[in-house]
Amino acid sequence: MNRITSLLSAFLVLAANPAFANEPGGGYEGITGLYYGTIALILAYGVYDIFFKKS
Repeated sequence: MNRITSLLSAFLVLAANPAFANEPGGGYEGITGLYYGTIALILAYGVYDIFFKKS
């Protein structure tokens, strides 16, 4: 289960980056990818915690 969560998290981080890309030279390219990547990780952990965690 941990491997699936890691794979899903990596996919979401990589998929979010080009989908929300800014215009080149705008100065916010790095922080935008970091922002959306962090949100994707938090959401992925929430899905794991609600549906897949065995406790």
